[in-house]
Amino acid sequence: MIDTPEEARGTSPGIVVRTVLPPAETPAAPRPAARRENRLRALDGLRLVAALMVAGYHYGGRDGEVVQAWGSSPKHQFPTLHHLFAYGCLGVQVFFVISGFVICMSGWGRPLRSFFASRASRLLPAYWAAIIIVTVVFALPFVAYRTVSPSDTLVNLTMLQQPLGVDRVLGVCWTLWAEVRFYALFALCIVLPGANRQRVIMFCAGWTLAAAIAQGVNEPLLNMVLMPEYAPYFIGGVGLYLVHRDRRDAYAWGIVGVSWLIGQHYAVQRLWHAPNPEFFSNRSSLVIVLVVTFGYVAVAAIALGWLHWANWRWLTVAGALTYPFYLVHEHLGWVVIKAYHRTLHIPSYGTFLATVATMLLLAWLLNRFVENRLTPRLRTALSKPRS
Repeated sequence: MIDTPEEARGTSPGIVVRTVLPPAETPAAPRPAARRENRLRALDGLRLVAALMVAGYHYGGRDGEVVQAWGSSPKHQFPTLHHLFAYGCLGVQVFFVISGFVICMSGWGRPLRSFFASRASRLLPAYWAAIIIVTVVFALPFVAYRTVSPSDTLVNLTMLQQPLGVDRVLGVCWTLWAEVRFYALFALCIVLPGANRQRVIMFCAGWTLAAAIAQGVNEPLLNMVLMPEYAPYFIGGVGLYLVHRDRRDAYAWGIVGVSWLIGQHYAVQRLWHAPNPEFFSNRSSLVIVLVVTFGYVAVAAIALGWLHWANWRWLTVAGALTYPFYLVHEHLGWVVIKAYHRTLHIPSYGTFLATVATMLLLAWLLNRFVENRLTPRLRTALSKPRS
């Protein structure tokens, strides 16, 4: 949702920072001191936090098809917490900041073929499995949710269903479409010519300006390519990776600051509305700003090394489960909620926790039997040079 900041690690489930120094842009340019190789396990933990935020939103922070699962609106199931769950949708913005950080880390010093292979092999196996599972489950006669047509299901396997105007199998796949566009921009502008500090700074500055222009002229093609409403989060994450490389880099901090200023604007613009008793909940603009700020500050703390103490092995497992959990939790969660709450009569809060646990178990199965088996093979096949 969710960003996928994992391929900096190769085949290891942790996130590995390679000790790569940026080439000097002038003979006199200072070079930062080399760093020891470290695992940013705190980043894995932050990813799981963002995924759980989104799950809270989908299970208890809005109306819609989840009402059919609970039997009534979640605001009746969670009279107090539904207001808090309503902010969970901002987990997506946190994901995008993380993604900007890790894609820059992953793409630095990597050839285009390797970058493409790492992205495709990371995203596709679990995604294909989730498409198949959700399609099969929704086709069962006792499941009361509509499945998409066979033709649309096949198109969904490409991740291009949104621009093609095809019904989506996974509700969360819109975030993957944003991720794919970010990967394409980063690959063309940074990975293909070769990453260095100056080029990354120009990329961030150019994208920021171009996105603002696209927003101003409201041209659909420019909006689709430049993603004005999501660009600040990706750009902010890229800037934070520059901070990770050199915490005294004023340009990097400037990129982060401008991205935060624009990002909080878009979040408030899209998610705030005047209090209205007919709406599910009323989000405070101040809280929206604080949640967006949390995403930037948390990644900044990791970038600066303040969270190196959070080096527990279970965070690596959390990071490995985040992506498959994010893919399956929404639609399959509806089915599980209905079974636990309306068939087994488990109370609302118990159902909520049991559903999250069930989706994490399914994510573990997908990680172990799909990702761990198919991801290395797909990466090898895509990385192999052809004559």
